[in-house]
Amino acid sequence: MKPRSLALALSIIALLALPATAQEDFSAVEIKAEKVADGIYMLTGSGGNLGLSVGEDGAYLIDDQYAPLTGKILAAVKELTAKPVRFVVNTHYHGDHTGGNENMGEAGALLVAHENIRRRMATGTFMEAFNRQVEPAPAAALPVVTFSDAVSFHWNGEEIRAFFVGPAHTDGDSIIHFVKADVFHMGDTLFNGMYPFIDVSAGGRIDGMITAADRVLKVAGDTTRLIPGHGPLATKADLQAYRDMLAQVRDRVAKLKAEGKTAEQIVAAKPTADLDEKWGGGFMKPDNWIGLVIESMK
Repeated sequence: MKPRSLALALSIIALLALPATAQEDFSAVEIKAEKVADGIYMLTGSGGNLGLSVGEDGAYLIDDQYAPLTGKILAAVKELTAKPVRFVVNTHYHGDHTGGNENMGEAGALLVAHENIRRRMATGTFMEAFNRQVEPAPAAALPVVTFSDAVSFHWNGEEIRAFFVGPAHTDGDSIIHFVKADVFHMGDTLFNGMYPFIDVSAGGRIDGMITAADRVLKVAGDTTRLIPGHGPLATKADLQAYRDMLAQVRDRVAKLKAEGKTAEQIVAAKPTADLDEKWGGGFMKPDNWIGLVIESMK
């Protein structure tokens, strides 16, 4: 059984995977746009960071946060282009990245995602760590176009590649690469500057998180810009530091497991004590993070 502090924190984090409810107040949320490259922006508000491409062909949006924010997101897009949103590509199934799907589809956008994202949205997912059921999404919120490995868009003068990275944050994670602009949207495979959340019940694995980082690092350069699922805009150096942290934590936990330590004993051993000042300031606190790493290694 997990320590009480771990269970409590995870029950809070579970809300990130669920659609927004009518009781939540998004009235104070402001959608802000940060230019990443010519015609490419990162939008922030409440939930996962959005990616946006604007140009002659129309707006191309990566993720769409929560349903109550759709109007604000569309207004922010309108400040950058008079063209409508033609595509929404989801990086994974969590509600802070897909909650606006139904609204965006009704507004005319074509919804695109990896096939595992559609499957989890269509059937729902039981999240064991939180003892909570994520209910199926409405049919109108489901991706219309799905892919198994990769799909390319030739849009706004760009080659935009969306590719599956295998089980990482979930079992449906996709990374989107703007090839000419040298920009990646990494979804929740990257929590820049903080310990990440791994959705173990949805197939998430610490090894997969490391593999996803390695895949981008192989092609990234010093001028590459990375839009994380959470946190500020990142560079290759930021991603390398994040990847090294993930590997350090995995290896330390693996060593303690090999010594026969229980999950509670591993958490109590504080294997990230020297890393916590730098990485422990996000919503995943050290003990919670270690608990998820242990679960993901089973």
